[in-house]
Amino acid sequence: MKRPDIHMEKVYVKVTTDFDSTGYMQPRYITWRDGRIFRIETVRDFRPAGTDDIDLTADCYTVIIGGSTKYLYFEKGNRMHKSCVGRWYVECPRIFR
Repeated sequence: MKRPDIHMEKVYVKVTTDFDSTGYMQPRYITWRDGRIFRIETVRDFRPAGTDDIDLTADCYTVIIGGSTKYLYFEKGNRMHKSCVGRWYVECPRIFR
């Protein structure tokens, strides 16, 4: 049986975020495309992350949701959209047969 190729796909999501007095961004909830809401229990790590697009930079948040480790990315705005601060996404597998 032929094994399918798995590629990761960016899925943009709504994230409810708090900012503290120092400007630190703390994601609290992820709202999925179908309306489901997932509470972020804790942020374990935060680090710069690469993107496929040369004009964009991103930060990766390692978060705990439902007791499981997940990765949430904040893609920073680019030169083309001056009013866009950025947007959140997760990477999901997309299977090709």
